[in-house]
Amino acid sequence: MRIAVSGTHGIGKTTLAEALCARLPGHVMVDEPYYLLEDQGYEFGFPPSSEDYRAMLACSVRSLRSPSTPRAVFDRTPLDYLAYLAAHGADPSEQADASTVRLAFATLDLLIIAVITPESERVLPAAELPGLRSRVNDALLELVYDDPLDAWKDTPVLELSGPLDDRLATALDVLES
Repeated sequence: MRIAVSGTHGIGKTTLAEALCARLPGHVMVDEPYYLLEDQGYEFGFPPSSEDYRAMLACSVRSLRSPSTPRAVFDRTPLDYLAYLAAHGADPSEQADASTVRLAFATLDLLIIAVITPESERVLPAAELPGLRSRVNDALLELVYDDPLDAWKDTPVLELSGPLDDRLATALDVLES
């Protein structure tokens, strides 16, 4: 299976991805594009610029389309970077080739969306750039359900808006059904 976890920064995506890998035999975690690009020498601004988000978007598409990881849990998807670009005022439908993004999402068996909840705000450590975090969360939710690129409509989506302690069990239940 190929699973991806999307969401704004500081929402527990990496923790969930690691937990899924620990419970799904043979699955490996694919780092988020920020770290993949950083390992290749890419230098990001702080906060990242629109150009930085476009680079991460392209890297995310390449990662999803790579056939070398048939059992993988991806930490972030192109949807994340489209949401960051939207939060910076860009039109997501103008940021990527729809057919390329569609092919990337077609490789997934499940897209998990981790969202901000009152509990996550109370329990998780305070994230950097809270205004951006909130705007990205809202943009991501709008994008995932509106799908302006017509790119992930055939990918099953699980929105995790319940208790943080239930996220792993909820995802595993969906995967087992």
